[in-house]
Amino acid sequence: MTQPNLLFLFSDQHARRVAGCYGDPASPTPNLDRLAGEGVVFDNAYCPSPLCVPSRMAMLTGRHPFEQECWTNDDYLRSDAVTWLHSVGAAGYRPVLAGRLHSMGPDQLHGYAERMVGDHSPNWGGVPRHDLGVLEKANDPWRESLERSGVGQSAYQVKDVETASAACNFLRRIGEARRGGDRAPFCLTVGFLLPHPPYVAWREDYARFAGRVPPPAHPAPPSPPHPWERWWRENRNIADIDAGAVERARTAYYGLVWRLDALIGDVLRCVSEEGLDDDTLIVYTTDHGDQLGERGLWWKHTLYEDSVRVPLLLRWPGRIPAGERRAQVVDLLDVAATMAAALGGPPLPFGHGRDLLPIARDARASWLDEVFSEHCTDTVPAWTGGQSVQQRMVRSGDWKLICSHGHAPQLFDLANDPHERNDLADDPRHAAMRAALLARVLDGWDPVRIASRIAERRREKNILDAWARSVRPHDGFRWQLLPEHNRLEPVSG
Repeated sequence: MTQPNLLFLFSDQHARRVAGCYGDPASPTPNLDRLAGEGVVFDNAYCPSPLCVPSRMAMLTGRHPFEQECWTNDDYLRSDAVTWLHSVGAAGYRPVLAGRLHSMGPDQLHGYAERMVGDHSPNWGGVPRHDLGVLEKANDPWRESLERSGVGQSAYQVKDVETASAACNFLRRIGEARRGGDRAPFCLTVGFLLPHPPYVAWREDYARFAGRVPPPAHPAPPSPPHPWERWWRENRNIADIDAGAVERARTAYYGLVWRLDALIGDVLRCVSEEGLDDDTLIVYTTDHGDQLGERGLWWKHTLYEDSVRVPLLLRWPGRIPAGERRAQVVDLLDVAATMAAALGGPPLPFGHGRDLLPIARDARASWLDEVFSEHCTDTVPAWTGGQSVQQRMVRSGDWKLICSHGHAPQLFDLANDPHERNDLADDPRHAAMRAALLARVLDGWDPVRIASRIAERRREKNILDAWARSVRPHDGFRWQLLPEHNRLEPVSG
């Protein structure tokens, strides 16, 4: 049997609910919906962290963020950490990446043999960040990201267009080689930035959804809100966002998802046109979600469902069924294990991921419905509001517990309360469930020790940052983002 191919499509900040295959009536994802109809849809997939770098690095290694001490967006994954790319490389593949990785530090490959396009931001901490021009601060958790929303263009979208083009050129080269008799399999990751804010979309994409995007289903927090949730909302100054800004940001987000889907469609057409469909496993997922105004919250940075639950699609003709769904609770660590296993790579040492293919083939296959996600920060990024955070959640079956260090835990019955409106942590009828899940969250995870380690690592990173500012080391994989790539136009223009 010939070795299969792999196409891994990995986006940034795609809210699970904003996809036709997950029930969105606006149908912003026709290409992903088609992919879903030809494969298996996972309804309960989670990210390892609702923040880019820790989620992505955990997905690479199959390990939890606390185990490899990658919690923040300026943490470095050590270069000898074994990733699923090393695994498939050991099996004879030459892994290639087009676009986003978001790795910090000297190792910009982590098992990839080749990179195209690169990242939009510096490969190093401490050096000047990318300049978004008129959209400055619109990409991070600031009020400006909602005020500077609507019609226009962000450099992130410009970069994704180039990423899709590079991926298609790679696939055409593979097709040409196949026609010449070369049967070597390929392993390609396409890393997109969309639909990550700024919440700004091309006019035609914005117009497609203008007037069609409903307001948030639950725009206010539960009463009373959890103390940390209330603080985060107030500190980020988003407690009084006017309805016009909410509508603009949500409409633009739908436009960004539509454009992401169109670029994915371009890549999928290249696969088909080059005759590479038959034995190619295609995987689509994202690094985390987006609150999009639900609970009065935006962006990610929380352990609520809209932030941590992600879309996950698998398509592999003849190997897994078409048009089926799976209810099992899974995560991105499992995605890493699945891709390594599918390509015949050795299991990741110390990885917690589980091969999804058995349950993709048969919904009755044995599976433990349990996943974790964590959110930990220091106080250095200005958007943290000067408060460090140590939070972790577990979902076990239909139950979910969130542990926020320094605050009471939260307990939700997702089967009967999918929007997490009713915190059952203080309900004596559920005391046993609370105790059991709290014990699971704290098993090996010590928030006091984590806070100490993040502080210790910060002292090291301060020196690395000063070194980078002085030496200005080469950005080996950097896409040239220009301020003029960004523009903001009147919505009614």
